[in-house]
Parts: sequence; structure tokens; C-alpha cells
Amino acid sequence: MSESPRSHFFAYISKLRWLQRWGMKRNVINENVMEHSWEVATVTHVLALVKNRYFGGQLDVNAVVVAALYHDCSEVITGDMPSPIKYHSPEITRAYKAIEKQAGHELLNLLPPDLKPDFRKVLIEEELADDVHTVIKSADMICAWLKCKAEVQAGNAEFKKAEEDVRRRLERNTSPEVKYFLETFGPSYSLTLDELLK
Repeated sequence: MSESPRSHFFAYISKLRWLQRWGMKRNVINENVMEHSWEVATVTHVLALVKNRYFGGQLDVNAVVVAALYHDCSEVITGDMPSPIKYHSPEITRAYKAIEKQAGHELLNLLPPDLKPDFRKVLIEEELADDVHTVIKSADMICAWLKCKAEVQAGNAEFKKAEEDVRRRLERNTSPEVKYFLETFGPSYSLTLDELLK
């Protein structure tokens, strides 16, 4: 076997742990992009399973979870853009999406050539099938709501409006697997550790 090519890819994306989310708000509970990605991946996992088991889905659950793990990797280049700014105007949204797309391609180019086709499927958003993208976006929204809810529960009024906005978006979400998650798992997030252990 010839000498393996060197790649900075994983060293680079490991820096996601230093990128704080919700940067324009005072946080009681800090959250970085790396831990957010793990939470989104776990919620994506159960959403995909529930979709397949109960609602006629045909998702490759493992592939969806891998895509969820990498869904915010481009932020190691772009930083975490707060939603109110990202969606402030159509022009800003288009510009940010273009930057995000370029960042994904730059990360992809850090990989050894033989691995690029595999990573392209998870790093480049346009490569995701619509149903995969939808499940990951739903999980991302659930995680945003859980974060906002935890902040409000901790007495941080800074997140009150964001919690209401994200909750309304979740209520409009017609995916049955999202409703299932919120009804089955959602209420437990309000409990203390002592209450969970009872």
C-alpha cells in the first residue's frame, strides 16, 4: 500500500467545538456547533425510524443520520449565522446560501480523492434527497425549540420570542414523525433529573 495522502479535513471540522451557537443572544446554557450536530443526529435518527416504522417511509436510516452529523460542517468556515440575520431579506439569504455552498465544496476538497464521492453525499446540501433534507431540517427545528425552551425554563427571557416562533413553526410542520416526537419525547424535556429518575 502506498503512503496515505495527508488531509486536514477532520482536524478542521474538530474546530466546530469552538463555534458557539445563538451568538447574538445572552445564553444561560452555552451550546457549540459540535454538540448541536450530535443532538440533531440523534433526533434525526428517531424521526427517520418513526417515519419508516409508522408512516410508510423508505429512508436509509443510517445514511440520514450520517448526513445529519455533517449538516453544519460548513460553519467551521462561515461561522454560525443567527437565523434572524440569515433570513432577514431574500438577498442576504441567497448570499449566505452561496457562501455556505462554497464552504461545503472547500471542505470536500480537503479530503483524499477516493473519499470525496462518499462525503459529497453528506457535505453538499444539493446532493441530499428531498426526504432526507426534510427529516434533518425537522430535527434541526426540534433541537432549536428544545434549546429555546431550556433557556426560557432557566429564566432567560432573551429566548422567549424565539421559543414562541420556533414552536409555531413546529406546529405548522405536517410531518407525522415530528408530531410523534413532540408528543412522545417532548414533555420529558421539561423534567428535572430527579423527576426523570422516578
